[in-house]
Amino acid sequence: MTRVLVVEDNRDLAAGLRNNLEIEGYDVEIASHGEQALASVRRAAPSLVVLDLMLPGLDGYRVLKQLRDEGFDMPVLILSAKHEEADKVRGFRNGADDFVTKPFGLLELLARIAALLRRAAPKTVLARARFGDIDVLPDRRVALKAGRDAGLTPMEFDLLTALLRRGGAVGTRLELLAEVWGHTAAVMTRTVDTHIAELRRKLEDDPASPRYILTVRKAGYRLDTGT
Repeated sequence: MTRVLVVEDNRDLAAGLRNNLEIEGYDVEIASHGEQALASVRRAAPSLVVLDLMLPGLDGYRVLKQLRDEGFDMPVLILSAKHEEADKVRGFRNGADDFVTKPFGLLELLARIAALLRRAAPKTVLARARFGDIDVLPDRRVALKAGRDAGLTPMEFDLLTALLRRGGAVGTRLELLAEVWGHTAAVMTRTVDTHIAELRRKLEDDPASPRYILTVRKAGYRLDTGT
């Protein structure tokens, strides 16, 4: 059974999430603060973490960073009352895979969880690829820049390989959103833009003037590998 860890200090909300996730067939564990969440993951890593940011003691940002620093790569969905773009960018930079603001629609949340789990399932991998000083190693789910791990999150790596699969052709925001996140709603396309910005920050020599990860005006994005 797929195990989901819900990190939420609001007992009523945590209980409601547990009930609905169990109805969907998930095995659910609750953690009410950051240290408890870290201990739970270290004891038996879940398939996915739903993480509140405003936790007592160790906040969600620090929990997320610690998980990624320790090598845990399961999808993490942030569920928070914080809604500013800066909050979302900080979450993505610390390794979040999705960000849902409170109040939220239950059906949408369940759909996003299912999409993240689908994306994390084992897949047929691409062949290794190289462009410039960047090496993409799909078998290891790692991108190297000048021989060093670029530190891509799981969703950033999936976005990079989605661009690679297109062989230089344009991927629209909606196409990339559906392929990588499993979403199709136009209101979510900002998620793609944020992750593209992070890919550029980690892979491009000059993120403000990218050489490889290119914007195609009024269309989407494409990867120019020089081939």
